[in-house]
Amino acid sequence: MQTTDAEVAVAAATAGAAVVARDYGRRHQRAPKSATDFATETDLDAEHAVIAVLEASRPRDARTGEETGATGGPGVARRWLVDPLCGTLNFAATTPLAVVNVALSEHGEVRVAAAADPLSGETFWTDGIAAYVRNAEGDQRLEPAAVSRLVDVNCDGPLDRPFLGGQLVADPRLRSVFGPRVISSTLAVAWVAAGRRAAYVTDGQLRDNVHFAAGIAICTAARCVVSDLAGDPLHTGRGLVISADRPTHDRLLEFIAPHLRAL
Repeated sequence: MQTTDAEVAVAAATAGAAVVARDYGRRHQRAPKSATDFATETDLDAEHAVIAVLEASRPRDARTGEETGATGGPGVARRWLVDPLCGTLNFAATTPLAVVNVALSEHGEVRVAAAADPLSGETFWTDGIAAYVRNAEGDQRLEPAAVSRLVDVNCDGPLDRPFLGGQLVADPRLRSVFGPRVISSTLAVAWVAAGRRAAYVTDGQLRDNVHFAAGIAICTAARCVVSDLAGDPLHTGRGLVISADRPTHDRLLEFIAPHLRAL
């Protein structure tokens, strides 16, 4: 039995990741969610594996899962946020870019979280104090760095209003300084904390978002610079900018500002 919330998060995320790794490369049934999105049976199986760990270790806590919905009322003190397979389209196309996200929201704040990469075997996690990556060699402290100059930009968004990602990726000013990438999985959020990406940018509303909660908590604990798209504290406005350091963050805000005004 896991004794700390961080251990529960790691155990739950790795349980889901084991299911995803088991099914990777197989043919999958697809349940459409929209014209451009779907779930597979693996999404549901992975979520059940995560939930089994949470029910065994923290049976009194509420939870919100992407596939199975929410338990408990809106005012519960402790809620686990579960994204069992972020990168379903990549996974179904046999592209090894996916992650299982588990985060604990306590009184509205997310500090404890784990993001497990089912195909590399790495688990990024935080106890709310520091951030680590766990692999076959054990735990190593995460150290953000902007040396790659690679910036991942989320281009998946609502179809009924403008969404920042596409405009930003096409901006020649940004491309003259940074290398934009679009992997379509929040695995790239954890990569900022690990020094594999200089930054991550997305539009949208992200409070208690099952896709982003774990990655944001990991990056915050790793001392990344985190804000909304305008540079204000997260959740005060729209979107998210996470950078390895302040100069990278400030430069990105310069590129984002004209697009944000035009939306």
